[in-house]
Amino acid sequence: MKELLDRNNIPQHIAIIMDGNGRWAQKKGAMRIFGHRNALAAVRDSIEICAEIGVKYLTLYAFSTENWSRPQDEINALMEILINSITDEVPTMMKNNIQLSSIGDINSLPPSAQAKLKEAKELTGKNTGLTVFLALSYSGRWEIENALKEIVKKVVEGQLNIEAIDQQVIADHLNTKGVPDPELLIRTSGELRISNFLLWQLAYTELYFTELLWPDFRREHLLEAVLDYQRRERRFGKTTAQIKSKS
Repeated sequence: MKELLDRNNIPQHIAIIMDGNGRWAQKKGAMRIFGHRNALAAVRDSIEICAEIGVKYLTLYAFSTENWSRPQDEINALMEILINSITDEVPTMMKNNIQLSSIGDINSLPPSAQAKLKEAKELTGKNTGLTVFLALSYSGRWEIENALKEIVKKVVEGQLNIEAIDQQVIADHLNTKGVPDPELLIRTSGELRISNFLLWQLAYTELYFTELLWPDFRREHLLEAVLDYQRRERRFGKTTAQIKSKS
């Protein structure tokens, strides 16, 4: 399937809402955490194929601020999986020149998870290939709220003129500062919503939904999403004629 790709039209940034772990487990008569554990293969496949085809940034919605309201046993298990998977995947990331980063309220994570994440980010920080962002304790509204607070503080302290505030200033105060907005968002499990994910950044992102539950998602499914993206015409408010006149 890789041979069908237009290598001149690979999304720089792909975001994924990894949904359906619990339902996958329930269909198999198992507890929800069984689905979370079996989701790691989908994460690994997605990272590997993105690196292979030349994607620059991959953002994975791993844990939202709303997920803190889940049963404590499930939260504890998720944090344990997070710590173990980070530890296990760092050698592969180093081998494949992949950098690990994160967005979200990292300070709200358990200290052990914070420490492992910090260590992995430092170890992979000089890698120059694909950058993988884990969205942890993240929500789009939380991110925008924090950005506005920082901007208002600068205005009050005289560091920023209110007339200078524009879309770029706002973008520069988001967690994703310096990173291009996603061209493609993938959501698994058949749900048709963005669930408070990258609300500012998804303004012109192409959305791709699949019925597959996340633990069943593999590299060929990501390639199908990219091929679907490449068949679309991205107009950004312009007409088709305007787009073709510039090509």
